Amino acid sequence: MATQIPEDRVSERLELTPDERTLLAEGTLSDTQIQARPLAFYRAMRHGDPIHYDEKLGSWLVTRHEDISKIQSDPVTFSVKHGYSEQQARGMREEFEAYLREHGGGYFPDAIMSDPPYHTRIRKLMEQAFTAHRVKELEPRISEVVRDVIADVVAKGEGRCDAVKDIAVPLTIRVIVEQLGLDHGMEDRISRWSVAVTAQIGAMQSRETMLENAAQIAELQNYLIAKMKEREANPREDMISDLVHAEVTNEDGSKERLTFEEAVSLVRATLIAGNDTTATAIGNLFYVLTRPGMAELLESVADDERQLNRFIEEHLRSEPPVRALSRMTTREVTVNGTTIPAHSHMLLVYGSGNDDETVFPEPRKFDITRPNLGRHVAFGGGPHRCIGLALARMEVKVAAREIARQMKNIRLAIPEDAIRYTPTVATRTIESLPITFEAR
Repeated sequence: MATQIPEDRVSERLELTPDERTLLAEGTLSDTQIQARPLAFYRAMRHGDPIHYDEKLGSWLVTRHEDISKIQSDPVTFSVKHGYSEQQARGMREEFEAYLREHGGGYFPDAIMSDPPYHTRIRKLMEQAFTAHRVKELEPRISEVVRDVIADVVAKGEGRCDAVKDIAVPLTIRVIVEQLGLDHGMEDRISRWSVAVTAQIGAMQSRETMLENAAQIAELQNYLIAKMKEREANPREDMISDLVHAEVTNEDGSKERLTFEEAVSLVRATLIAGNDTTATAIGNLFYVLTRPGMAELLESVADDERQLNRFIEEHLRSEPPVRALSRMTTREVTVNGTTIPAHSHMLLVYGSGNDDETVFPEPRKFDITRPNLGRHVAFGGGPHRCIGLALARMEVKVAAREIARQMKNIRLAIPEDAIRYTPTVATRTIESLPITFEAR
């Protein structure tokens, strides 16, 4: 028997143009061209088939903001654990697991990608590394790191760089290396590791690339395990120590800690999520700043904390770094008039939810005065709302302020249609962004 999610209304299906009907019939989120320029596909789905079955992905795409929000608030019916597990190394999961057990110190399921009540315990322990107070304490040092990275690029005097490879990626890697207490000079390795981990949920791997990526993840895990064992014996002021020694007191007075296996998965997640999606957000910011009027708008708010925060929120709404994340139905359920079978894989398409004109009028207009900026779903929602969102927001804000202070006349150095995106359904990541600029 189907479980019915209460609906205020079943969304109105609008008359689609011939092009939109073709997109809906033939389009797939696995198409790299659609991944690069997805808005027309998103709109066609929202208007014509908001809970759309993508046959090539074997997933139901949830595209309306209201439906995404309702699903996120029901972790029982829509399982993160099973959705994520199904997506990981899709179709090659057993071989992926076996490889890590043999070469990577073990297979460590992502503890944070779990369901309540287990997830509640994990999140409570993990929050000790991400308290608002701790994040606020980090801002001066992060500002210094960001300032130095951009200053080094500007000081070369060439007036050109790759905004992704020269600024966004090394900047976020240096920040997370400091926060976790890792070795410096690891930019290339962490970049490779981040690509490999993200590829596991991107649904775009061949067997050959899966094994190549698994080798990178094995190297990552072996490195992290060694660092964690060091912190077990000699704690420091860093996030690895926070996670290895995290402890909460239960109502009965008993103490609870993470297992070592859980801690490995959380340190790995902190390193990759703390680097990959934030670098994506900053790379996307540079792209946005090449548009007419955007650099001037940023410059006008760069020294006003409140207005700069609003600029960052609108940027995250308009260009969310995470495209879509997984769920799996635990029973048959009807959402917005569409019945989804039990054990079906779903993707909550955040990029579409943030572009939903019924929630954000004129969604392609960059408007920092929107009264409902906080409703964007760039960080997910419900019990699985991104635990590192305060740190990510702060990094993007600091980067934006330093860009405005040190660079001007930012322009694309390649044609817009030459921009390439990492082939994945999980994020919308620019691979390379050559720009020209002038120093301030």
